[in-house]
Amino acid sequence: MASSGSGYDLSPTTFSPDGRIFQVEYASKSVASSGTLIGLKCSDGIVLACEKLLANKMLVPGSNKRINTVSKTSGCAFTGFVSDGRQIVNRAREEASSYLDTYGIPVPPSVLADRLAHYVHYFTLHGALRPFGASMVLGCYEEDMDEASLYMVEPSGQVFKYFGCAAGKGRQGAKTEIEKLDLSTLTVAQGVKEAARIVTMLRDDGKDKPMELEISTVAAENNYVHKPCEKSVIAEAEKWAKEQIEEEEDMEEDED
Repeated sequence: MASSGSGYDLSPTTFSPDGRIFQVEYASKSVASSGTLIGLKCSDGIVLACEKLLANKMLVPGSNKRINTVSKTSGCAFTGFVSDGRQIVNRAREEASSYLDTYGIPVPPSVLADRLAHYVHYFTLHGALRPFGASMVLGCYEEDMDEASLYMVEPSGQVFKYFGCAAGKGRQGAKTEIEKLDLSTLTVAQGVKEAARIVTMLRDDGKDKPMELEISTVAAENNYVHKPCEKSVIAEAEKWAKEQIEEEEDMEEDED
């Protein structure tokens, strides 16, 4: 067995002697090498932002979206293997549609997140399957509670509710920046700009591949309907982000 798992990575049902499941770790590493994904729970809604790395210059801008609509008031974003992420998106839409048909009301965010987590976790329990190499962030609004919620489902099947979360190659740096924000007073409009600033700040243009920024919102101003941001809004946010980063760099140079 020449693999790094020394034979313990041939199935997601096999534990190594120190209690590790290598298949799940491999799936998590595939997410860690993908574009940065950010979710913010603002005072008046949710902001989802994803850095889509452009592996080929011949790709048409806007294709192969990482942010999708699940239902009228729910949106999701993923990073990792695109094919795996699409399957989770399809499952989320099926769960939302099935719940609406069965009970006559939109699926509560907590129920949708739990069902997706169970689905993802199922693929870590059988030798004939493999874990999903993608992490998903859900931004939803629940009318009965009059509350917007943010959840993240990881390749292991874990799911947590967040005020702010991040995944992908810039996860650690993004978490540090999110913790500096006052999310209780941050509006969605400000959150869009801050998300663009964080993604832009974490990039190294000399090393990283070209990227396209995707942002969507579930905001009170749009009656909490999940809506992708227009290109002009994203361009304005990116311009503001670059100006802020330049100002911070100038201030650091002056202090030195």
